[in-house]
Amino acid sequence: MSAVLAAACLLFASLSVTAPKRAAALEPFTGYLMAHFTGESANGEQIYLAHSDDGLRWTDLNNGQLVLRSTVGTRGVRDPALVRSPAGDRYWIVATDLRIASGTSWSDAANRGSTSLVVWESRDLVNWSAPWLINVAGGIPGAGNAWAPEAVYNPATGDYVLYWATNSARNGVTKHRIWYVRTGDFRTFTAPQLYIERGGTQGLIDTQIIEVPTSVGGYRYYRASADGHITIEAADSILGSWTALGNLSHMGISNGTGGGNVVEGPMWAQFNGRNEWALWLDQFATGRGYMPITSTNLGSTQNFRTRTDYGMGGNRKRHGSILNLTAAEEGRVLGRWGAAVPINRIQSYNFQDRYVRHADLDVRIDANVSPAQDAQFRLVPGLANSSGHVSFASVNFPGYYLRHYGFDFVLAPDDGTATFAADATFRQVPGLATTSWASFQSYNYPDRYVRHYDYLLRLDPITDAQGRADATFRVTS
Repeated sequence: MSAVLAAACLLFASLSVTAPKRAAALEPFTGYLMAHFTGESANGEQIYLAHSDDGLRWTDLNNGQLVLRSTVGTRGVRDPALVRSPAGDRYWIVATDLRIASGTSWSDAANRGSTSLVVWESRDLVNWSAPWLINVAGGIPGAGNAWAPEAVYNPATGDYVLYWATNSARNGVTKHRIWYVRTGDFRTFTAPQLYIERGGTQGLIDTQIIEVPTSVGGYRYYRASADGHITIEAADSILGSWTALGNLSHMGISNGTGGGNVVEGPMWAQFNGRNEWALWLDQFATGRGYMPITSTNLGSTQNFRTRTDYGMGGNRKRHGSILNLTAAEEGRVLGRWGAAVPINRIQSYNFQDRYVRHADLDVRIDANVSPAQDAQFRLVPGLANSSGHVSFASVNFPGYYLRHYGFDFVLAPDDGTATFAADATFRQVPGLATTSWASFQSYNYPDRYVRHYDYLLRLDPITDAQGRADATFRVTS
């Protein structure tokens, strides 16, 4: 980072006094992010991301390439879980430390594998820390592995319940059981405790929990596990008693017992804005990847129905997790990795050889922009309002957006505040000088529009023909 850029980051951070918003609690969700791996290819056991607008049809991000690579442990990861803090100001990815592509056999992986999990941390879903290992299963006698981690915030204790499957001997039986620890930072944690065990020799893996509004049904939490079937259970507290609701055998779906469509890696997601849930199931036995079943009432497994109106994008998607995204989160993610969002330039109407660009974090219109990326932006859903509004995400400074400050324009990093989101959101309307072009109306000052004045971008009221020409642009490739 240059000295100018670093200084500007400090300046813009100091400008805002608005407290960070609770993304999970206060903002409506507008999209979905899936973290997954793709299989046992050379680069398949790493972190990949996909995006969806509707929760059913997915687009690979980063042009289908991996987003994060593990450089610790086995140098491979599977089964990534996306975790958001209750305040929406911190995120983690927790994954299995396993790389079958290196030549590891499944027997070795289950009995002599890593007892650690791989963790990344981020404050914006875009910039991630280096990975680190946490040896969560090291305290389990004879532990052979630590697979398929998940984590859920527990309001009863004010920390996270981090749970996973470990293969070990207990009471004379060696099998996979679900264990858990409590952690507040995914670095330090309590001693492992047994969480779920099935009777006899039946093992289980791939447990995932979702929290639902208590007004919708009789329970607050639902979990799905792969234990020969896909078993659904419910509870009012994460560490309390769970009630078995049944499995999916009536739909011809199992985890191996009784044949049918053999699946694993159950993955929950609620559809944004409505009381309907998807349970995604990885059809690993046939290699067909994930399929969704959906329900508007999780109180009975009989309420699930199969869906055919979905699409999984180009990459094969193996066991992962889905995070519902706010508009700000969606804008950052798509701005950084959004292959589905085109890269555009913003052309001036009355100086058609000039384009909107950033230069030392100031914003102006120039001809012959160099480097060309300074004049390239992605028009992503508006950070403050995704309906009919846009924000301008920089291509070569991921996480930075055009915003007005004192009615001047700057390129600044999203600081997560409501003020920033509003300053960086605009309604695209027919051009004030010609309707075949476009103008951009401020979200929080609707009497003002983006315009250039002496080639510098400003936010002004438009009152005459000169202003209408200065405030008219064309979105072009």
